[in-house]
Amino acid sequence: MHDHGGFKGRIDDVLVRLADEEEAALLDVHAELSLLSQQLRRSLARGKRIRAAFLYWGWRACGQPDCEGVIRAAAAMELVHAAACTHDDIIDDSRTRHGQPTAHAAFAASGRRATALAMILGDLLMGYAGHVFTSCGLPGAYLARTGPLWSTLLRETMAGEFLEVLRTDAPDRPLQVAESLEVARYKTAKYTVERPLHLGATLGGGSRALLDAFSGYGLPLGEAFQLRDDLLGTFGDPAETGKSNLDDLRHGKPTALLALTAAACARDDRRLLGKLVGDPGLGEDEAATVRELMERSGARERVEALIDQRIARAVGALDTVPMPSEARAALRGLADTAARRFS
Repeated sequence: MHDHGGFKGRIDDVLVRLADEEEAALLDVHAELSLLSQQLRRSLARGKRIRAAFLYWGWRACGQPDCEGVIRAAAAMELVHAAACTHDDIIDDSRTRHGQPTAHAAFAASGRRATALAMILGDLLMGYAGHVFTSCGLPGAYLARTGPLWSTLLRETMAGEFLEVLRTDAPDRPLQVAESLEVARYKTAKYTVERPLHLGATLGGGSRALLDAFSGYGLPLGEAFQLRDDLLGTFGDPAETGKSNLDDLRHGKPTALLALTAAACARDDRRLLGKLVGDPGLGEDEAATVRELMERSGARERVEALIDQRIARAVGALDTVPMPSEARAALRGLADTAARRFS
């Protein structure tokens, strides 16, 4: 995006206004709900707003103009993301995100039933997403076209999360690269890239050919996004990523990185990997051993190659349909932003 900082600020403004309005409404119900409204505000305060950007450029790719209605519709994607992150952090018992305590960690500091309170916040955020989207101000006929897509987005996101939980640290189920990529596709790729683009294009009256091109762009790029996230989750610097680089290993997350490592390791190394990964008490020394196995087996390098292949496939898909040059350039830039990031 040519001015992502300006766009991000506009999305942030929508979310700040929502937090202000909902804080007043919640406090009107009861003063004790201040704890909920404060965490709601914190949950919306940070983020790159990539999902919002994809919805926006899906709309602009149809030749539609910039307007405040589509900015508000795009902001709804960040509420979906905030809800998914809140629930994901509970599942993984992640204590930090963006360098700040996660919702359930923050609630725990207050001495309350942290998991229950964070679950309620996540549900509330998902409810707000639908409200912000349907009240965005775009014509009702435009919004009506997106009903099935909105349901599909939610179904796929929950399905991916469910599959990941089933396949995490499952000793009776050998980890396969194809299954890892399947989880990435449903848990992240679709709701991060493909479906926001589809929502924007459907709002804007885009053609079937454009929607197909966005699938050709969005699915490989979304997978590249998750593959980068997997690398950052193990090799990233917590000072840059804002989250622990031990959580994925402690929980035995079924990542392609782990599957490729297991497939390439010799028998003794595979046995060592199985002993260390999934151990809730795994520390820095053990994590260093796992990282060394991932490097030595070539798995880390292979994941980088998979990312490059997917970026190239995604960018190539943009050239299969006509769209305004500004939208094409923005989507090319977003491919790098999404998959070549350091946090």
